Amino acid sequence: MSTWIDNWAKIPESPSGKENGRTHGVCVCKNGNVIVFHQAENALVTYDAEGSLISAVGGDRWLGAHGLTKIEENGEEFLWLTDQNTGEIAKVTLAGETVMTLAKPDLKVYNPGRYAPTWAAQNPLNGEIWTADGYGAYQVHHYSAEGEYMDSLLGSAQEGAFREPHGINFRLNAAGEAELFVTDRAKHLIQVFDGAGNFLRSGRSNHSPCCFDFYGDEVLVPELFTGVNVLDADSLELKEEFGASDRVGPNPDGGWWPPAVPEGWPNLAGTEHVRSGFFNSPHGGCFDADGNLFVVEWIIGGRITKILRQG
Repeated sequence: MSTWIDNWAKIPESPSGKENGRTHGVCVCKNGNVIVFHQAENALVTYDAEGSLISAVGGDRWLGAHGLTKIEENGEEFLWLTDQNTGEIAKVTLAGETVMTLAKPDLKVYNPGRYAPTWAAQNPLNGEIWTADGYGAYQVHHYSAEGEYMDSLLGSAQEGAFREPHGINFRLNAAGEAELFVTDRAKHLIQVFDGAGNFLRSGRSNHSPCCFDFYGDEVLVPELFTGVNVLDADSLELKEEFGASDRVGPNPDGGWWPPAVPEGWPNLAGTEHVRSGFFNSPHGGCFDADGNLFVVEWIIGGRITKILRQG
């Protein structure tokens, strides 16, 4: 069995962290530092490789902290951040300094209509940016490398319109081509498109897929209701890298699903539903350079777990 390191790190002490503090995004930098995006003051938090706090920045800017995607340009690392409350989508340095922001598209669906972006990603080949409005109009928007709106992706002819395009990320396949992965949390679906938004393939998820990270031919998919999956990025089939089970830390009650969802879920910190070796509400996840996992959860006060790869 893989090694589970519960509470590998904790979010900084603050009133807003105790009231909310839900940990929604995570990435690992080239130097081994781990960055977590959580819903509290100073939302962008950096830890060293041992889990010790280095910095927490942002003030009250990202109280609706949601998606976090790390990119690299000319050897320098940047982050794409989304705030589900304010609608801000920002490219920042690892220290939180703003490089670019994206404006809400001037589309009829937003006049009036809710705009609540959940994730952003950047094509590593041409710099174009794609954003998921997962809590608003359920569309994926496409911007130029300079941040100008280009067009929108509403879904695919094969799978129909998006119902909750929650997380997106880019992968370079074996041929060096960019592939855009999109979760549809409401439809329990993963779809893959090329860099221009043309549909390539899809696969079913167990339930509620949230986001993606990649390691070789593997794709990590946290599922809010059920656990964390490690899939083959080409076939979208389960792999077996973290134990006898294909799935990591599935809820011991078989996954939350009505009528089994406890009252107040997923905000269950300090209850019997939050236990070592099992996830309550995995929302963000990533690989480190050795293929180990970091998973953050939608729990009041946050939860940051590290899981070591076998062998």
